[in-house]
Amino acid sequence: MPIYHTLGNIPHKRHTVFKKADGSHHYEELFGTVGFDGMSCLMYHLHRPTQVKEILESYDVAPKVAVEKNMRSLRLHGFKTTPEADFLDSRKPILVNSDVQIILAAPQQSLRDYFYKNADSDEMIFVHKGTGTLRTFLGNLKFGHGDYLLIPRGMIYQIDFDTQDNRLFIVESHSPMYTPKRYRNWFGQLLEHSPFCERDIRRPSDLETHDEKGEFLVKVKKQDTMHRLVYATHPFDVVGWDGYNYPYAFSIHDFEPLTGRVHQPPPVHQTFESDTFVICSFVPRLYDYHPESIPAPYNHSNIDSDEVLYYVDGDFMSRNDIGPGHISLHPAGIVHGPHPGAMERSIGKKETDELAVMVDTFKPLMVTEEALRIDDGKYWNSWVE
Repeated sequence: MPIYHTLGNIPHKRHTVFKKADGSHHYEELFGTVGFDGMSCLMYHLHRPTQVKEILESYDVAPKVAVEKNMRSLRLHGFKTTPEADFLDSRKPILVNSDVQIILAAPQQSLRDYFYKNADSDEMIFVHKGTGTLRTFLGNLKFGHGDYLLIPRGMIYQIDFDTQDNRLFIVESHSPMYTPKRYRNWFGQLLEHSPFCERDIRRPSDLETHDEKGEFLVKVKKQDTMHRLVYATHPFDVVGWDGYNYPYAFSIHDFEPLTGRVHQPPPVHQTFESDTFVICSFVPRLYDYHPESIPAPYNHSNIDSDEVLYYVDGDFMSRNDIGPGHISLHPAGIVHGPHPGAMERSIGKKETDELAVMVDTFKPLMVTEEALRIDDGKYWNSWVE
């Protein structure tokens, strides 16, 4: 999200001497993306951020793919994903391709015993259940039900959960995730017709600065391998920073729906985008107001993208027998649309209270072993009358 932000203490000019009270130097770090062409921030550390003391044994975390070439619509029961105490162990990839991993997680404990860095991907963590605090070296973010947490690749973080009953829907992207370009002017400001604005974006606050030496375990995901590095100083030793590359939060409840006289296509729900997929938010809204409108979506073919819908709450009017935590996959090449009776039921309805997150990928998704474990096995023929 291209909004300039700063926290803590920084020098007047970048790349210049910045001394501590005792006369010793702070250590500057550029935290950047897309080489030197993307968003970045400049951080100032108490200690050199390069002090690796030990490299421990790494382990493989590549998704276990069960179906590489899928042409079957699926309904997955997300809440059947087994909870795990550890945050990383709880993350179960369900649908993947070379651009993106779609993951379910039900962590029972806070991530406190080590630090985590995803060097492969930007992360979007949607909080379905749970509250807590995302803690990073750029400051902290409180989160709760319905929040999107956008975490740039390379961000070192921990998470504190307030409860044990947490449910997360996670998208890992090999390309950066942004707000849609059509919502912004040439300066980057969100336009008047955008379904959200800068006031809705929650940026880091409460910068933690730890002046500690010792042994600090950082788990780094790179090339689907979890590397374990021991650093000599606490990763959260930043005294100040400024720039554009930082984690932020946005609540799905702050998405303002765009409506029309007749049914509007999915792009009106778009919330984030990358070069390889889009993320949309379906929220409570008024239905179409043409006197003969059909609020249910028309049948359509996914010629260029696989469609994933994560159902959060409410009554999703185009589907039968859908509940919170369910996930539907409609693969490219198969016509899909409302379930039998859904179109007829929608006529004359004035509003919907549905809440859902949609991910449309531009490459086919492969189905993992974990996905098959929570698949109902019969969704694909649920349109037969």
